[in-house]
Amino acid sequence: MKNTLSFLTILIAASVAWAVESGQKAPDFSAADTSGKTQTLSQYKGKFVVLEWTNPDCPIVHKHYDSGNMQKLQKEYTAKGVVWLSIDSSAPGKQGNYSPAELSQTMKERNASPTAIIPDPSGSIGREYGAKTTPHMFIIDPTGNLIYQGAIDSISSPDPSDIPKATNYVQTALDEAMAGKPVTTPRSQPYGCAVKY
Repeated sequence: MKNTLSFLTILIAASVAWAVESGQKAPDFSAADTSGKTQTLSQYKGKFVVLEWTNPDCPIVHKHYDSGNMQKLQKEYTAKGVVWLSIDSSAPGKQGNYSPAELSQTMKERNASPTAIIPDPSGSIGREYGAKTTPHMFIIDPTGNLIYQGAIDSISSPDPSDIPKATNYVQTALDEAMAGKPVTTPRSQPYGCAVKY
């Protein structure tokens, strides 16, 4: 099973086309979060923003949540003023599609700490960004430019024991950018389950 999953994640990782190039303006969007509040990218101008594509039922998402890895990143960087938006683009009738209340409850049970959780059942935000996998991570700088897109880390496996051995691309990019340095890896191949559009 592990080998099959690894093969599938590599296959998905190999089929990525970039909807927005790193260094370009990130597309604005407007969508209601799970509490009914409207979230836009433009309202966070002047802040770093992380977009995390998620699907609560995906084994690779489980890897990063069951281990506490995703929550640790969320807590660490929101405490530093970073805005973290978790987006679920699973379409109705597809794996990972939940009502706003169910999605909110699931994230609460996992002790997740994003700034907001955004259901995107139409897939409009996901397609605008070219989100291919769950997780698929994007970082936007305070000027609104996309400075990182891709995988959460460097080891595309479903095994949680690989997390400490991997380079965490999101952490590295945020640390570099917040220190005023250029991001050394502006993009990487994402891995995980295909977004269920």
